[in-house]
Amino acid sequence: MNDVRKICKDNAPDIAFRLAEFIKEPAELVFFLNKAELVEHDPVKFKTAGTLTRPPCVRANAAPLAAAFTPRATEQHCLRLLERASTPASLLQSLAFLLKCGLHSNPLVLTRLFASSATAGPALLEPLVAALLRPDVPLDAFLVNTLIRAHVASPIASARRRAAAFFPLMLRRGVSPNKFTFPFLLKSCAAHPGSPAAGLQAHAAALKFGFAADHYVSNTLIHMYSCFGAGFLGDARNVFERMPKDSAVTWSAMIGGYVRGGLSGDAVGLFREMQASGVRPDEVTVLGVLAAAADLGALELTRWVGRFVEREGIGKSVTLCNALIDTLAKCGDVDGAVAVFEGMEERTVVSWTSVIDALAMEGRGKEAVGVFEEMKAVGVPPDDVAFIGVLTACSHAGMVDEGRGYFDSMKIEHGIEPKIEHYGCMVDMFGRAGMVEQGLEFARAMPMKPNPIIWRTLVAACRAHGRLELGESISRDLLNEYPAHEANYVMLSNVFALTQRWKEKSEIRREMSKRGITKVPGCSIVELDGEVHEFIAGDESHPQYKEIYMMVEEMSRELRRIGHIAATSEVLLDLDEEDKEGALQWHGEKLAIAFVLLRTRPGTQVRVGQINTSLNLVLSQ
Repeated sequence: MNDVRKICKDNAPDIAFRLAEFIKEPAELVFFLNKAELVEHDPVKFKTAGTLTRPPCVRANAAPLAAAFTPRATEQHCLRLLERASTPASLLQSLAFLLKCGLHSNPLVLTRLFASSATAGPALLEPLVAALLRPDVPLDAFLVNTLIRAHVASPIASARRRAAAFFPLMLRRGVSPNKFTFPFLLKSCAAHPGSPAAGLQAHAAALKFGFAADHYVSNTLIHMYSCFGAGFLGDARNVFERMPKDSAVTWSAMIGGYVRGGLSGDAVGLFREMQASGVRPDEVTVLGVLAAAADLGALELTRWVGRFVEREGIGKSVTLCNALIDTLAKCGDVDGAVAVFEGMEERTVVSWTSVIDALAMEGRGKEAVGVFEEMKAVGVPPDDVAFIGVLTACSHAGMVDEGRGYFDSMKIEHGIEPKIEHYGCMVDMFGRAGMVEQGLEFARAMPMKPNPIIWRTLVAACRAHGRLELGESISRDLLNEYPAHEANYVMLSNVFALTQRWKEKSEIRREMSKRGITKVPGCSIVELDGEVHEFIAGDESHPQYKEIYMMVEEMSRELRRIGHIAATSEVLLDLDEEDKEGALQWHGEKLAIAFVLLRTRPGTQVRVGQINTSLNLVLSQ
């Protein structure tokens, strides 16, 4: 029992397993808690009144507890104890008092116990439910709602999986759900997007009991369907169209659903509809629009959202500012992201990390490292995500020695165990610096198995630095281990093309075709007049494609006139030089820039994704 007492006082995670071993009957739990010295009570306030039935294995060696108060006063005191419980030990102390006073079948007390377990001791929730939620315990909607909500919010996967199971238990016991039941139930279904059938059944139950039209239930339905993937966004939109649209919560749910489903353009369009309807956006709406803008690379939209927040007086919380920093950086305005950061009155480690990441991705490694050191100087301890940012900065800036130092300091100075992402940053850093052998040795010495991303990083380094034999060897190993991933085929195909082994390249492409594997074409995005336009190589889907192609030809003539020579070595096709130049001519980036030149005045600043050197030259003319 001394070991049990130590476990309880240390709040060790395995206390749940010890409890599960001891809990067979409530009376046994009383004895366990009493022997573990977890019963705390005031002898002045509480006197003997009775006890639970003692199992045969328990000696009658402790005076039974009882309250000098009325049963109602005892219940209220127990509820206060449970409400104040903030640690597993204090929760167990309150539980011991609960059981000693015979409140283990009181629905109100059990409701408070399970709610407190969710926050004070998540590992205790399942054992306590298994021990105390017995067939003779009277259920009500309040208790079942609390059980579903507590399990949905649990950090333990097994508890989250059980959340929806309390709804059929509720129906079997003859307890009718209320309007608060379904938001919790639908959230539990949303947490398992791979099993949409449960969500469909929950929706049907909401319709059957007459709660589907409730505002909170409808909003949660939108969220649930959007979590199930793009194929269910139509169902989410159907719910949205059938409900009143006078709340920002409703619009935000649908906007967030589109972003989650990869339809960011639709999310922006719906936001414009929201403005036209006169509903004032809130912070959640703005966060959804910023996520859509980041996905689309829509810089002007992001800047407009920043001005909109200022104009409408929407509170600039730390979360919103962090999102604005991240979105500006992803859209290419790193200086704007830094300006937002510098204007923040309160900063979290996420704020610092967002700026470090922004500077790192633009190759401003020394500035990123400076921000990282400033963060430590002001007393903000870096977390594992911050170290990913600073290692990325060192990688992009070629700061190998500094990167090694930061990697070593993670465990030595900060007690942070490097994860696979940190090892990946180190491999990338060696590869970018041309230290391919060191990168390979580092990957082989990792304490965990390198993932395919790390090996592909090495293949890219081999290609960039002419180590094609090594790149081919790694690519073949990848293809043998992960034959279903299209990137592995493409990388090996490119290695064959670089070594002009066109027959092997064709065989790889035929194998891809036989397996039904296709390469997703790259896409170039340009934002113009509030709209986002997408282009892929050889694209003829745009309404102005004929004019765009004529402009591309004019751009090519101008490039040849000033002496530009196309970099045909990057065209990995078995073509002569003239045909390779033709293949380069219709790249998506060129189509995007041609469209911009058609639609804008000279001197207009334009950002296009995946822009290369020659295209920058055209823009500067």
